[in-house]
Amino acid sequence: MEDGLAMVRLTGVFNEAKGLGMSFIAVKIRMDGFPEDEVIINGHANIETKLDYYKKTYDENLKHRFAPGISIVDYTYGDSYDDIQDDLID
Repeated sequence: MEDGLAMVRLTGVFNEAKGLGMSFIAVKIRMDGFPEDEVIINGHANIETKLDYYKKTYDENLKHRFAPGISIVDYTYGDSYDDIQDDLID
């Protein structure tokens, strides 16, 4: 959904994960030319730094600013890889 609020929602989820002390934060990335999406998982210690990176690298609709065809299409947090898989892997 391209409503200009996607980054606001992503920021909220990252802040919620940090506040709850979740072990992991994850994003699902879609890249043109690849048959499947990519899931990137980071540990709790990286939550703030990764959010800063995403804010600099992706626009308000979670489209990559410097590499057309790359976007964040989903995100979640959890205390285990299984939690992440349950939310992001089809």
